[in-house]
Amino acid sequence: MTTGTDTVRVDSWTWAVRLFKTRSAAAAACRSGHVRVNGSTAKPAQPVRAGDEVRVRGAGHERIVEVTKTISKRVGPAIAAECLVDHSPPPPPTEIQMAAPRRDRGAGRPTKRERREIDQLRGR
Repeated sequence: MTTGTDTVRVDSWTWAVRLFKTRSAAAAACRSGHVRVNGSTAKPAQPVRAGDEVRVRGAGHERIVEVTKTISKRVGPAIAAECLVDHSPPPPPTEIQMAAPRRDRGAGRPTKRERREIDQLRGR
């Protein structure tokens, strides 16, 4: 475990503070552009240090955390909580999440018109 002004890889740090279940999942999220450090897209080997802001997008919401300690080894949840400050917005209410329409099982693939309607609902 490293602390202080040392730098640690962003994929290693996000895994160590339990933002991802595996380090390979953290590296894959970095490669696909779901992790940002101080506003710019991060590669897996980008260094983070105390005071940096890390944004992780996944599972329908975004986590915004500030690095307080740099660690490279996975630790228990109590110690991991000391290594970051969570600035994430609260999750949306359950009613909003459940309001999204679902297709019936066995209904087949959506038509082109239905895909456009789905994209319009999702705001794309």
